[in-house]
Amino acid sequence: MGKNQHKKGISRRKFLGTASCAAIGTTTVLNTFFNLGMINSLAAMSPTPKPKSNYKALICLLLSGGNDSFNMLVPRNGSFYNNYATTRSNLALAQGDLLPLNFTDSNGKQFGVHPAMPEVQNLFNNGKLAFVSNVGTLVEPTTKSQYINGGVRLPLGLLSHSDQIQHWQTSIPQYRTNKGWGGRIADILQAGSGNPNLSMSISLSGTNTFQVGNSTAEYNIRSSAGGSVGVTFAGGSPMLNQALLTGAESLLEYQYQDIYKKTYAQKIVDARDNHVLFQNALSGAASLSTNFSSSRLSQDMELIAKTISVRNALGVTQQTFFVNYGGWDHHDEILDNQMEMLGVVSKAIGELNSALVELGVDGDVTLFTISDFARTLTSNGNGTDHAWGGNAIVMGGSVNGGAVYGNYPSLIIGSNDDVGGAIMLPSLSTDEYFAELAQWFGVSAGDIAYVLPNITNFYNPLSGVPPIGFMS
Repeated sequence: MGKNQHKKGISRRKFLGTASCAAIGTTTVLNTFFNLGMINSLAAMSPTPKPKSNYKALICLLLSGGNDSFNMLVPRNGSFYNNYATTRSNLALAQGDLLPLNFTDSNGKQFGVHPAMPEVQNLFNNGKLAFVSNVGTLVEPTTKSQYINGGVRLPLGLLSHSDQIQHWQTSIPQYRTNKGWGGRIADILQAGSGNPNLSMSISLSGTNTFQVGNSTAEYNIRSSAGGSVGVTFAGGSPMLNQALLTGAESLLEYQYQDIYKKTYAQKIVDARDNHVLFQNALSGAASLSTNFSSSRLSQDMELIAKTISVRNALGVTQQTFFVNYGGWDHHDEILDNQMEMLGVVSKAIGELNSALVELGVDGDVTLFTISDFARTLTSNGNGTDHAWGGNAIVMGGSVNGGAVYGNYPSLIIGSNDDVGGAIMLPSLSTDEYFAELAQWFGVSAGDIAYVLPNITNFYNPLSGVPPIGFMS
């Protein structure tokens, strides 16, 4: 597509924090080049777009392990609830425990959310949060008969954790690739995101697929460390550590003639300088009056809010954030586990919204959830097994909230939505879901197909209408 942009800010956790980062050897250099796509970065020669004037951020919240999202968003009236209760049997939530949402779909179906999610209920009923229903990985539009008869291309490793968690981050489920759609967005927009030296892709959960592009990679920060992490040497005396650090600095400042060593050293120097820039900016952040909970997810959301608050000091106008909250593979004790974990998610989302409102940027930031897959509607005893289509959350001031988008499936076993084993066939593709977010973020109609190569199987980016309609 000719859109790859040169980016200097790369993940420091790939090399910082160990003494070996100072040893610029041939093997290390080549491995790093291939892992981080530096050769692509060197080759990228596209014109630099002009910086954007308005700030925007996307927050990708991965619920890794496969969230049972049909107990997160539940039909609560009449025969719709009765069908849910019959199919889910001992895993069904009591009708009176569901937190009601002020929305009725075209079929007369009303909804409630899990009783552990009052913050999500409040955001939905106040128009700041929406659900995208029965979305999943698809290569092309698929019917139940095509699935059964083999007349359509299906995602590789359909019920596999490793495959599906990767496909949700790449949105190219017919292949196994380590390049994500968030990274491809950065390929296009990084040079126009304000500060060309600081990656627009920030991860609070280490290396991920979502933010790796052909010429871009994520910049890692940690809530446990209070932000960015610089070069450290652990285990020795302060004097020895200082000597090691001085030696590393000397190696980095050396004028290498070999292009690989020179580029590698420069990447580390850039990361070192960006660490100083990042931490100096955070140190000047105003205190937030929003009280964040002690969970790791809430602490991550607090660091995201603080990072957004110093966007001007960092000189950035666009950012993506990645957070992984794992542990959703509930083959057993699903009711107890979801009561705890969905409560953590709901609190963190509610706290983030409060902080964004406080900062005056709630309309400029959108959080969205992804997960490996949903889970079977039927119980395996005390839990559920791997499935396919599920429900996702989108939250922000630019979300057309207070609605459930897509077709919430029939929960009757054997329906046209059930491909067997109480596994829901997605009615919306990840491409449609992500295209809506990418367009809002600033990806042009002409570049959507670079970000999401399968998009034209489901939607015409040049149509002038949104693929789903949940973003304003």
